[in-house]
Amino acid sequence: MEHWLTMRANLSPGSTAIELDNGDTYTFLQLKQKAERFALQLSNVHQQGHLAILSDNTADMIIAFWACTYLKVPTVFLNTRLTLTEWQQQCDDADVQLLLCADGYIVGAEHLQQSVYSFSHIHTLTPTDKALASMIDMDSVCSMMFTSGTTGRAKAVMQSFQNHWSSAVASALNLGLMPTDKWLICLPLFHISGLSTLFKSVIYGMPVYLMERFEEDKVHHAIMEKQVTIISVVAVTCERLLQRLGEANYPTSFRCMLLGGGPAPKSLLEKAKQRHVPIVQSYGMTETSSQIITLNAADALRKLGSAGKPLFTSSLQIIKDNREALSNEVGEIVVKGPMVTNGYYQRVEANQKAFRDGWLYTGDLGYLDEEGFLFVVDRRSDLIISGGENIYPAEIEDVLLSCDGVLEAGVTGMKDEKWGQVPVAFVVCDSEQITSEHILAYCQERLAAFKVPKRLMFCSQLPRNATGKLQRYKLKEC
Repeated sequence: MEHWLTMRANLSPGSTAIELDNGDTYTFLQLKQKAERFALQLSNVHQQGHLAILSDNTADMIIAFWACTYLKVPTVFLNTRLTLTEWQQQCDDADVQLLLCADGYIVGAEHLQQSVYSFSHIHTLTPTDKALASMIDMDSVCSMMFTSGTTGRAKAVMQSFQNHWSSAVASALNLGLMPTDKWLICLPLFHISGLSTLFKSVIYGMPVYLMERFEEDKVHHAIMEKQVTIISVVAVTCERLLQRLGEANYPTSFRCMLLGGGPAPKSLLEKAKQRHVPIVQSYGMTETSSQIITLNAADALRKLGSAGKPLFTSSLQIIKDNREALSNEVGEIVVKGPMVTNGYYQRVEANQKAFRDGWLYTGDLGYLDEEGFLFVVDRRSDLIISGGENIYPAEIEDVLLSCDGVLEAGVTGMKDEKWGQVPVAFVVCDSEQITSEHILAYCQERLAAFKVPKRLMFCSQLPRNATGKLQRYKLKEC
């Protein structure tokens, strides 16, 4: 296939590709020209092998990424919130030879063993006459992203051009595509939810409104004043936007919030429903190149809490005890489709465990109702087994978040001599007047006794990754 950005620049040269919140814009033709020039400048210092990018959301980061595709260089995305030791580990695991970074990260990154250059430095180099790629090999590796590493060492997920193409096309078949669409990116581009929108932009010919990070006032302004029609969110960012919205209403042109990043509290979904905020729930992961299950807007209200059904080109099963589960029976979520990765880079054992007969065993727990709608319960690794009873942290968190005054909640299991494990809750409240007795009494009215937290810890904040997703395995450090 002809290079996507080249094709888009030919089809829609004057159309806006990127709009920054400072007012700067880039057309698709300008983006192509800048990416090609950066590729020729980069070829002075990098000829082949894997390259990593370390940056917040900037136009330079996007230009650098597309430049790598013109050089046929697989790009490894590094999380800016990691330590130097973690960056080094991931660069080594992914066989990175050179790292590109934003100016603000050069001081820390220059201590890596790889060659390190800032975007600014590459811009000063004289372009070479290297021939750039005019075609895309759909089966080749385009990008690599590390899983969050909630259990053990993080793994580099290989994402092919075919994976990204299939994800973008399947998303359009589900959500539809309007000529007025503008997708706001405020989640990090080094996470799949952010990066996948860049592919949608070029494949659809759709502008993206790019923010360096999530700030509810700026996001609210963009939705209200900048004709943004879609935004990807996780539960915590959705909650903050609903608080910022107050009693107002979004413009009728605003199509939806695409909600992912784990099970959404029903209290949040009910609040969005009451305020007429369109929420489209989805389920996906780095291994599926973003969403693979999405709730159709027509079913959003009657299937509140469901992640929906598989996208058109994907398949879904629930597996329990090596068999396909019955309706409403909780088991492991297993998926298949052209957007699913071929595997983890140089992790043979992990690949053998996760991939069987073409299916990806996600490690997430869920069930299908009688109509085949997926309800995500929890991460299998987060499951609490107390006295032989299965306890799902997300269920307890949902109840906690419906309690007045509780802003954030996280639940994890702790060892117990009698029961093996018991649930312990960590909460962030809006007032010091809220007592543990009040919250626990609230839980006792709504949860079975074995699900009621045995301890309640008050925190100033909960551990979250760069997208705002709760990191339960870090709760004990609070």
